[in-house]
Parts: sequence; C-alpha cells; structure tokens
Amino acid sequence: MTRDLSPATPAQVGLAPAGLAAIDAYLQGLVDKGVLAGLVTLTARHGKVARVSTIGRKDLATGQPMAADTMFRIFSMTKPVTAVAMMILHDQGLWSPDDPIAKHLPEFADVKVFGGMDAAGAVTLHEPDHAPTLRELLTHTAGLIYGRVPMDGLETLYEAADIWRSADLAEMAAKLGGLPLAYQPGTKWIYSLAMDVQGAIIERLSGQSLPDFMRERIFEPLGMIDTAFHTPPDKKPRLATLYRSSVSRGLVPLAANPLLPDHAAPPALASGGGGLISTVGDYARFAQMLLNGGEFAGERIVSGEGLKLMMTNQLSDQMLAQGWGVGKQQIRPGFGYGFNGVVFTDPEAAGIPVGLGTYHWDGAAGTWFWVDPAHDLIFVGMVQLLSETAPALQATTQTLMADAILQEAAA
Repeated sequence: MTRDLSPATPAQVGLAPAGLAAIDAYLQGLVDKGVLAGLVTLTARHGKVARVSTIGRKDLATGQPMAADTMFRIFSMTKPVTAVAMMILHDQGLWSPDDPIAKHLPEFADVKVFGGMDAAGAVTLHEPDHAPTLRELLTHTAGLIYGRVPMDGLETLYEAADIWRSADLAEMAAKLGGLPLAYQPGTKWIYSLAMDVQGAIIERLSGQSLPDFMRERIFEPLGMIDTAFHTPPDKKPRLATLYRSSVSRGLVPLAANPLLPDHAAPPALASGGGGLISTVGDYARFAQMLLNGGEFAGERIVSGEGLKLMMTNQLSDQMLAQGWGVGKQQIRPGFGYGFNGVVFTDPEAAGIPVGLGTYHWDGAAGTWFWVDPAHDLIFVGMVQLLSETAPALQATTQTLMADAILQEAAA
C-alpha cells in the first residue's frame, strides 16, 4: 500500500466509522457550547486519509466556516519541524548530541549558572558542572527558560536583554549566551527558548536563513505549500481568527497575535520554537513523513536513523519522576521526551491509550498532533484558542481514537 495520504474509507484502514464520528461529536459539542469557534482535523492510517473534518467557524463575526485549507498559527508545533531540520544537519555529520552548544555558537562559551539575586539586584553566579550540550538543548534541559514567568529574578535579566527585539537569530543567540543558565545543565526540564537557539544553530551550520532552509529542505519536497513563517497577503483571508477565552465575554477575537508577530513576509527573526503557519493537510504530510521513517511521496527528507534518535525518549527515569511539564504536556513515568516532542515509553503508566513510541506535541493556540508507529496512525488537529483552561483536546481525542481502533478490530 502506498503511503501518500490518498483517501480511504475508515474501515479500509481499520478504524470504526462510528469511532471517528465520536471524535467529531466531542469536538462539535465544544463548539456548540461556545468553548471553541471551530476546528479542522485529519486522521490517517496506513498512509491513507480516513477522515478530514471541518467543524464550526473560522471567524465568528462573519460566520465563515472552517475549511480544509484554513490556515492556522501552529505556535509550538513548529518545534518538531525544527527538530527535523536539526536532524537533516545531523545526517550531514555537522553536529553530535554531546557537542557543547558553544562548539556551534561560541556565544555560549562562558555561560554561567544563576545563583540568585539580592534586593539590590546583585546577581550570584556559579560555574556550570559541565558545558550545556545539544542533547540538552533539544530536550529543554540545557538551563534556558522563556523568561516570561517569575524565577527568582532571572526573568528580569531576560526582560532587560530584550530577547524578542533582536534583529535576527544570531543576535538573539548572542543575548542568550550572555545570560546565566537557570539551573545546572541536565538537572531539570524547563520549557524554554531552546528551539529558537536551535534555529540560530541551523542558520550557522547551513549558511541559510531558517525560513529558507525549512522551505528548501522540508516544505517544498513534502508539498507543504501553505507552511511558512509568514502569511502572504493573498493567503491572509484563509488565516483563522485567533481567540482568547473570557469568563464574562466568551470567545474574544484578538486584533493582533500577543505571542509572536503575524508576518506578511519571511521574518529575519524566525521563531523555531513557535513561528510557523500551516494547514491540517500540510502538517499531515510532515507527520506522515515522520511515520514513514523520513520520506514521503518518494522524497527522502531525513534518515531513518536520525528520526529514531529524535523520536526516542532522552530523559532518565529519575527525570521523568520529577513531574516537570508545561500546559497539558506533563512529563511523568511513561510520558518522556525526545528531541522537541513527547515520546510515550509506557502508555499504560502515562494513562493514555496510544501505542508505544507515540511522538506528539501541541501549540499555544490549541493545535495538536500525534504520530503512533505502533498503530501506523497520524492525527492532526487545528484550532485557534489561547486559553490556560482549554479542554484536553489531545488526550481526549487519543482516547477516542483508541476506541475507534478497538471497535473496528472487534467488528
């Protein structure tokens, strides 16, 4: 069977139609209750698309419905794409996981570890036990943070450095290299700007801008025609409205993206941690490439060995037991972390009925996806809601998908 995402019926790929309808019913219920404006989802198994669902509205004010080609800010679902870009360069022998970050970004050569700040603003610094490595950078364990939440005063140093006003990724990396690490490398898992630093490394090693590298090495070969760090003016009408939740007002449209600028042309400061725009069909091609071991429709993007490394848990059992996490992604026994994404090492222990080795991540506006090698399945969900109280879309749809597989197997 070809694995090019051509259409198939659910039964042809071992999924119960009623089971997939239950996923749609759950999501439609959230739209009906006013929790979400609308969604687009895609389910594929054995390399065939079993269902594409468009639910609700792209924009509530105009009533424009969601469509299969609606475009979404995928925020942190950019991170797995950045991991693949890194693995392409790994295939070329340009870096190794145990390389110090400073080998590729000398700006990190003299990095120190934050030891606290007194009332007068004086900072205590310590020497790192070891130089932070690329493996740690790819797993949020290198000592970086986002600098957006209080952390004993370290966040004020991030604010003073004005990280997001950098002219480009090289300047951002230089600023971060001049700031202290939040903790000794390898001792904690804290969500961070690590993937943006990876973007700087990709530019340094490839000699290309991050947008150009991803376009030439990933998007164009995969046929991801609508995925980029910007939305061209002719495509802007297809971009879904971004909403936030308000207790008193329900879904409130945002006139501007509060996390990252919406760009009309490729930006000089392209966020490898959260800057991409995409569609459900485009991202499904990326996800299927992961499931296919690095190739799609005759195009080899990355080696199978590279993907295996990327989609293998890199955290120790001790680290998993510490309970680090962000949002709905709570690291725990059975729920580990590879390069730029979660890896299930024991689904039963993790409490979610996916297959062993499932790789997944999500985005700040609620987008989510997973790649399940054990069940030869991918799922992509697109939505535009910034909310700290959003429903657990990923875990719930993963549970319902397990039912769809079991129902068809028992039929």
